[in-house]
Amino acid sequence: MSIENLKEKIDELKKKRNAVILAHTYQRPEIQDVADFVGDSLDLSFKAKETNADVILFCGVKFMAETAKIISPDKTVLMPDLDAGCPMACMVTAQDVINLKKKYPNHEVVCYVNSTADVKAESDICCTSSNAVRVVDSIPKDKGVIFIPDVNLGTYVKNKLKRENFILWPGYCLVHAFVTVEEVLTLKKAHPSASIMVHPECKIEVLELADHILSTSNMIRKVAELTDKEFIVVTEQGIVYPLNNKYPDRKFYYLSKMTCVNMKKNTIEMVEESLENMRYEIKVEEHIIVKAKKSLDRMLQLK
Repeated sequence: MSIENLKEKIDELKKKRNAVILAHTYQRPEIQDVADFVGDSLDLSFKAKETNADVILFCGVKFMAETAKIISPDKTVLMPDLDAGCPMACMVTAQDVINLKKKYPNHEVVCYVNSTADVKAESDICCTSSNAVRVVDSIPKDKGVIFIPDVNLGTYVKNKLKRENFILWPGYCLVHAFVTVEEVLTLKKAHPSASIMVHPECKIEVLELADHILSTSNMIRKVAELTDKEFIVVTEQGIVYPLNNKYPDRKFYYLSKMTCVNMKKNTIEMVEESLENMRYEIKVEEHIIVKAKKSLDRMLQLK
């Protein structure tokens, strides 16, 4: 079946299933095209909750679909491919968090949303890459902080706030953590007028090269605020598709190595098959949903 025929079939199935399709900005272009909403994982989950859809098809990685289920437990949540996981989310377990809390009883656990549902359930408060500084700053200064699972985002926050008594878990994103200063400087040499935007999951020495340190959704918004005509975008290359669509008068350069193989496991064929056969359903135990939602709600109360 051609891409265009698949898109037509998916549109029919969305109506039949009363479904909403969510696509992270790192997804393949054709999947972004059929999505009702494209963006960051947490924001997508809240947008889906506000709809009257019975079914959420989340095109991303597993922790994102779990988060959608936590936020909309009454809806059926599907994924196109169950093998689309996040290595960083798997670098910390619920038992790890329990052990840390026992070892550091005067610390609060700040959990990056790029984590599994059961890890969220054992944490005190969640954060995103865009609000991590604000979340950590909300924790009383007489308390220590345990930041999981991303060591690079945690290091950025620790340095930004000059926070003491800060425990960093050694997790990392396979896409962002291995970008080098040399690679970014090579792009800058080729495009000297380009403004550099870097995701905070990158290492500190790469962040130091940035004109702007931003989450994916904030990168897209930031371009509208700037007069620059060229940008070096240091994050997963999927973001270039919505950037090009939104700002056809700007130029965006990226590192081809920054490709998340797990995000790209989802295909438009799998999207059609998922809606056709109502697979693969994501289920989260009720007690995990209740506990994990508390850590998300505490974060939302800061808005």
